[in-house]
Amino acid sequence: MDQQKIGMFLKELRVEKNLTQEKLAELLEVTNRSVSRWENGNNMPDLSLLMEIANVYGVGVDEILDGKRKETRIDEQTAETIEKVADYANEEKLRLKKTLRGLLILSLIMSAVTIFLSYFEIEGKFASFLMGFSNGVDLGITVLLLIFLSSAGAKFRTAKLNLLNKIKSGKANE
Repeated sequence: MDQQKIGMFLKELRVEKNLTQEKLAELLEVTNRSVSRWENGNNMPDLSLLMEIANVYGVGVDEILDGKRKETRIDEQTAETIEKVADYANEEKLRLKKTLRGLLILSLIMSAVTIFLSYFEIEGKFASFLMGFSNGVDLGITVLLLIFLSSAGAKFRTAKLNLLNKIKSGKANE
């Protein structure tokens, strides 16, 4: 996939429709800076936006990804499948945001417990246990987030999905 070629194609399509970057951004509810990045080949639109962009320009998603027009048009069933994939990707993003938000809140609560115990110089076995527990949870969350948000986390998630697919298909021992 050639991002530069796709970017030039997106710009060509926008100019054909007599749209400014600002007007297109308004239609898609994104920033005009995002549109500029797409057209310069520095970035790609989210999967969910590709269908909207294709509809605005009257082309197929496959044409956008190829960076050129095709003779044959995308059929309705393929368009529906792509739309389902985009919806699924959006649901996954929302699920991920909720998980990250929950971890962040838990981490903030544990930090508050640590600060409270330190500030009021509360001592004793229970206070010591609570301090250690909250610090441990904070450290665990930090490590999880670092792994999850790194490229290693992406590889881990891919490997996990592959393993789950093998298990579902009964090929786990291969």
